[in-house]
Formats: sequence, C-alpha cells, structure tokens
Amino acid sequence: MRIYIGIGSNLGDRQANVLAALQRLRARADVLAVSGFYESEAADGAEGPAFLNVAAELDTALDRRAFERFAKDVEVAVGRWRPRKLAARPIDIDILWADSYVHPQLLQRGYNLVPLAEIAPQLRDPATQQTLGDLAAARKTNGVRRRDRSLHFNANRQEEAPDVRLSLSRVGVSSVRRIVHLQVDGKERVFNGEFTMVADLAPDKAGIHMSRFSEILEEAALDVLAREHGPAPIERIVEAVAKEIVLSQRAVRADVRLRADFGLERWTPVSGKRGEETYTLIGIAHADESGTRRVVGVEAQGMTACPCAQLMVREHSMHELIEAGFSEADATRALDALPVATHNQRGKGSVLIGVAPEHVDSVRAEDLVEIVESAMSSETYDLLKRPDEFFIVNKAHHNPKFVEDVVRGILASALDMYADFGDGSFIAATQVNYESIHKHDAFAEAYGTFGEFREELRTGEYVMQKTDLAAWLGTRPSPVLV
Repeated sequence: MRIYIGIGSNLGDRQANVLAALQRLRARADVLAVSGFYESEAADGAEGPAFLNVAAELDTALDRRAFERFAKDVEVAVGRWRPRKLAARPIDIDILWADSYVHPQLLQRGYNLVPLAEIAPQLRDPATQQTLGDLAAARKTNGVRRRDRSLHFNANRQEEAPDVRLSLSRVGVSSVRRIVHLQVDGKERVFNGEFTMVADLAPDKAGIHMSRFSEILEEAALDVLAREHGPAPIERIVEAVAKEIVLSQRAVRADVRLRADFGLERWTPVSGKRGEETYTLIGIAHADESGTRRVVGVEAQGMTACPCAQLMVREHSMHELIEAGFSEADATRALDALPVATHNQRGKGSVLIGVAPEHVDSVRAEDLVEIVESAMSSETYDLLKRPDEFFIVNKAHHNPKFVEDVVRGILASALDMYADFGDGSFIAATQVNYESIHKHDAFAEAYGTFGEFREELRTGEYVMQKTDLAAWLGTRPSPVLV
C-alpha cells in the first residue's frame, strides 16, 4: 500500500528524532521520498516550542490500521510518552493520505500540507479535485517556513587558511556509535555499530567540519536503506558514507570503517543446547575521485592448543612409559590413542575480503565466521555443559595449532571457498592468541591479493612484495583501516 505520512517533533534534538523515526519505520515500510524540513509554531492547541515537520512517502504491506499501530510503537521507541493529549512531544507520526483516506484536517494544517505538496504535488483533494501543489501555493502557510538541515552562521573557521599551511593525511571522527539495520545471513539484524570516518585536509583549510560527519552518516544510511528496499550489506553503508564525505567535505579522499557485533545461532556440540554466539562484522571503504573500493570481514573467537608444548610432553611421556616397562611400540600406541597435555589459550581471528563488484553478494558473513573458527584448534561457546567442555578440550588437543597455522588455515580455506574470484581480489587474515603461560600474546598476519597467494602455492617461491589493505583500497596505511 502507498501511504503518505507526516512526522513532527518539538522536543529535544528535533532533526535527530525525525531521522530516527524514519529509520525505524523502514523495518516495515520502504521509504520512497522525504520532504525538506519545515518549522512552525505549535498550533491547534499543542503545547511547547516550535515543531519541525517532514512528509514522507512509504510503501508498506501493512493496512492502514496495522500501520497506525506500528507507527505508535515507533513513537514509543523514539521516546514519546503521552502525559496528556496535546503535550509537547519528541515525535509525532500521522497518516496524511492512504488509498481513499485523507486526514480530515490536512488542508487546514499548513505544517502537513506544505511538506506533503513538496513530494506529492499531483495528489488531488477528493472534494475540490485540486492538486495539493495548487492548494499549497494558493493558501497562506501561516508561518510554515522551510528550514535548512541545521542552523547556519557566517563564522566558518574550518574554511579559513591555517596558521601553518601544511596538509594533513587524515582528519575525522572515531567511536561514533549508531543503531543500523544490516543484512547478515540473509536476514535483517539491528546493530549497535561503531563508525570511524576520516578525510584528508588540504594545506589551505584550517579544519574539517566535524559535525557534518554525523549528518552525513544519517543521510547516507537512510539513502542506502531506501535503495536496497530493506536491510543493506555492511559494505554498501560504508561505501555510501565515504562517497558523501568526499562530496560534502570537498576532500580528495575519505576512509570509513564500521564495526558491529552480531549474533549467529549455534548449538553446543554434544548437549545440543541452542544459543547465539557473538561475532564482529567489519566493513571498510575508501572513496576518491576515481571511485570507491570496499572490503568486508569478521572477527571470531576460538581456542588453540600449543603444538610445541604438546610435543615436549609427548617426548617426556614416552621416556616415562619406557622406564615403567612399556615397550616403545606400546608406548607409541598409547600416546597416539590419547590426547597429550599442552597449554591452550583463547584466540581471536579475523579475515577481510575485497572483491570485484560482481562477486560482492558471494561474500557472506556467516561463511567468513566458519573460515576463521575452523582454522583454530576448536571453536568456543558461551554456554557449555560438561560433555561439551570435554568435547572442546579433546578436539583442541587432537588439533594443536600455532598462531601461524591459524592464519595459513584462514588463507587456504578462503582461497578454496572463493576459487572463482579473480587474482585481483584481496584477502587479509590475522590471529591473536592470548597466551595462558606467557605474559605476552602471540600474533600473526598475512595480506595480499588472491593472485599473489596463488603464485606462492603454485611455485613455492616467496612473493616478497604483497599488496596490503591500504594499497588495495587505494589509500594510505592508517590505524583507521584496522
């Protein structure tokens, strides 16, 4: 059903409240168009300061009554409560037009009519057969005024020349947290994501407009969700934000990273207890005048058992068994049959994949999680019963891995799974083991194109100059990219 709504706010950060409502409405509707912001004094007996209003065109499978109930839930989620009917409110959502329904006060409410006429001037009033565009143009707007997305001041220190005319490689914001709707495992999931957004700074500009980054984030996220008609893959979000930073900040290049924790349904190996294990989804994008490139990846935890300590324990056990009267053959059979003791530790592995546009949809977060977990000695779980604990420990001790083995395992599995990807595709793998008997952690990483790793496997020769993430994206090395 095609439906037109009005959204207003006169408490708190009005613009943020309206944008938050739009994003939540996308859970059950496609947002096809949104008007500009219009400000007007509280009217019709409503209390409080001036309202900020927009109109939006939606497409939804809900009927009008069901959508009204959904809209009330959205109002509550954004922060509305109803102490009395006309009290000031952080959010207000009204249906203005839906099939044969027209809000009975639409033509009297300039704050609804004017925004709606902006996005749907062709709609005709059933009583007069005049279009909304003509009606809005003919009537007095009663103080309804279009507003820019934020206040504007003449002072603009960022655009002035700095005291020291030197360019900066990256300037921006980090640890920006936003609720985003993303697609994982073919389903919509809600994430508390953390963004890092940076751009280069020319020597003749004093600074970057930091507040603009948050506005870009809101607008780009909403735009991507509208184009996707549902939850968007993480790489599309970061790509859209990076492109908008280049345009709005007049930057030569921009980099954006999004990290978001997500859950996948898992069952414990023996008791079969259902649970949801937490992983981290990663999206990184670079944009410049030549275009964009992006990578997607995951972080996952597991455990490793140390092969070196296990070999020493096995050697010592062999001597002990022989001294106790066992033959060497019997001692070997016993040690082969039983898991040999060693120290083990929790580890965190990651993989990033960058591919050509035609292969983007082939890279699924759940497959990447499987690649990382299977490269370790064993996966781990939040909830384990005693039989599960035995299974995990026994599995790990039968499958000892160095930190280096894990990274090589990630690379090998990815090259096998994505064998149809071109040589120009990118992969990076890392593993950190949080050592149990040492006071340091063990770390390994590898990066390069599929072609570079395939050449090493084919020839056995060391490809010394491999492509790193920054080079593949077309940017410069930075902590932003990790």
